[in-house]
Amino acid sequence: MIPYGRQHINDADIQAVVEVLRSDFLTQGPRVPSFEKGVVGYTGASYATAVNSATSALHIACLALGVGPGDVVWTSPISFVASANCALYCGAEIDFVDVDPKSGNMSLAELRAKLEAAAETDCLPKVIIPVHLCGEPCDMAEIHALSLEYGFKIIEDASHAIGSTYDGVPIGSCKFSDVTVFSFHPVKIITSAEGGMAMTNSEEVHKRLQLLRSHGVTRDPDQMTDVPEGAWVYEQVALGFNYRLTDLQAALGLSQLGRADEFVVRRQHLAGLYDERLAVMPVTPLERNVFGRSALHLYVIRLDGCLAHKRVQVFEAMRAAGIGVNIHYIPIHTQPYYRQRGFSEGMFPRSEEYYAEALTLPLHPGLTEKDVSTVCQALQDALS
Repeated sequence: MIPYGRQHINDADIQAVVEVLRSDFLTQGPRVPSFEKGVVGYTGASYATAVNSATSALHIACLALGVGPGDVVWTSPISFVASANCALYCGAEIDFVDVDPKSGNMSLAELRAKLEAAAETDCLPKVIIPVHLCGEPCDMAEIHALSLEYGFKIIEDASHAIGSTYDGVPIGSCKFSDVTVFSFHPVKIITSAEGGMAMTNSEEVHKRLQLLRSHGVTRDPDQMTDVPEGAWVYEQVALGFNYRLTDLQAALGLSQLGRADEFVVRRQHLAGLYDERLAVMPVTPLERNVFGRSALHLYVIRLDGCLAHKRVQVFEAMRAAGIGVNIHYIPIHTQPYYRQRGFSEGMFPRSEEYYAEALTLPLHPGLTEKDVSTVCQALQDALS
């Protein structure tokens, strides 16, 4: 089976983990701050907080920006459920902004219209979470301009997008957002096995993130309510969580970070081969915008016209041929849990249109040119 995504591990990665296993620290040691410093250098942001998953990063990012009961958070229906669940963890309500089906990203036109309507009823969102689907950057300057007009905060869900750029600036710089979240799951651009990171340029938000990832406990005298009796004293000053990344994971992530650009270049090359081979087929790759470079975490195509209703047959035929195709994503608002919360099919029709046509083809650094040809031939056979 040719998988849709796969980690790329080399001897240097293995050695980095082995060195930690032979060291004095397995959990909280020097590799975690080194990994954070590395991602700060890579993105240009001021601060980084490493955590055990992007889901955890989204959760504490919402909390650090003050999201709580009575607040509303908006995100895209076309994402993994974590992009929406994070608001509910905080006791807030969630709503969605429909997408542009050509890119799968949040539609600016839909966002403007929804903000105008929300302003009239005094129910504007506290935070908006645009999702850089497949690594394709959203138009962040425009979303930031709307945030200044309507007074909301921005968390970029860049789980797919380390290595992407917007207007020449790395995603993760937080130039147009309050927090940016990365994922280091094995199928993402780089991996720490499991893990995530929250980037920010705000010292206040950074301190809050650091506190929340570790039980709300601090040893910093400046954050304590009482003068500590000795160096052993710690205080819990907030209700936090055990969301810490280990030194083992950080060592792998830091090693992988050194090859992030290499991975993106390889993904771009393979995507170019797909673009050429698929040009003669009745499919359309997701639109890649001129204002940014996609890290191409995923290569998603849309089945044209009447072929969309045959997607199940195409999917099953390709799986039978040993091609690990997938679908990214089922619209969040159609999930049973969200239907129980009052959402229903038809509420975000462009997202449903996107979903009905979408098919994810394999794309990862270990994929060969021969693999691309095999995938394309299997797709051609399945379509015909």
